[in-house]
Amino acid sequence: MAVRSMTGFGRGESEHGGRIWTVEIRCVNNRFLDLKTKLPRGYAGLEERIRKKVSEFQQRGRVDLVLSVSGDFSDLQHVSVNLEIARNYHQALGLLADEFALDGEITLAQLSSYPDVIVREQKEEDLEVIWPHVEQALVSALESCSLMRSQEGEALVSDLQARLASFEVTIDTIEQSVPQLVQQRENNLKERLEKLLDNTEIEPMRLAQEVALLADKTDVTEEIVRLRSHIKQFAAFVCEAGAVGRKLDFLIQEFLREVNTIASKINDASVAHHTVDLKSELEKMREQVQNIE
Repeated sequence: MAVRSMTGFGRGESEHGGRIWTVEIRCVNNRFLDLKTKLPRGYAGLEERIRKKVSEFQQRGRVDLVLSVSGDFSDLQHVSVNLEIARNYHQALGLLADEFALDGEITLAQLSSYPDVIVREQKEEDLEVIWPHVEQALVSALESCSLMRSQEGEALVSDLQARLASFEVTIDTIEQSVPQLVQQRENNLKERLEKLLDNTEIEPMRLAQEVALLADKTDVTEEIVRLRSHIKQFAAFVCEAGAVGRKLDFLIQEFLREVNTIASKINDASVAHHTVDLKSELEKMREQVQNIE
């Protein structure tokens, strides 16, 4: 299973005995698995099974699931006669005829038209019998949604890999500029000291100490080493199976931490420009990572 997006749609159907079960699933990103179900009346007993099946396909994301059923429900219809009420109606009609000396026979159509004489009842479906058909529609919808999420995941990975490569190139540029930057600052320091000391010869030891201090403040070796390590981890995670979104999100935060440290250590316009580019790229990567399961 490759990296998958948390955004997707799936639809599945199953038909049996004249009835059709349809499942539609819509997914969007979320920190945890948040399943919302809409089930037909009498199907609440299947909710736990549905949740378990969905969790086999998805570990994170907001999932809206709608199950509907249509078709022939005649096998669930039960018609009966309430003889006691029918007798009461018949007796009442007879009393009226006698009391007012009315002619006419009491017909079947007349008697059956009165309320509650003919009773029609809707039986509940046997959930054990229908579950295999509901499950078939559910799995079909989940597989369809999973395919869409996988395709979206491939696009996200491709974009992230391109941005990661660009990110690494910028890191290389910053690293290559550091020695020249240190040398330039050393020259500037020497010039300032000479002016302050009115061209008096500078003590070599003192100058070496100042240069060493300046170099130490400008040294971003540790940050760059950690960034390269994070880059390797990130590249490995996007090729890993399963839910890696949280890992990638954590690495984005670590990237940002190191970039901020570099920006604070090197007070240089060109480097500042590069760090701004890095932060912009990281923000775009974060937006993409938010959609990865």
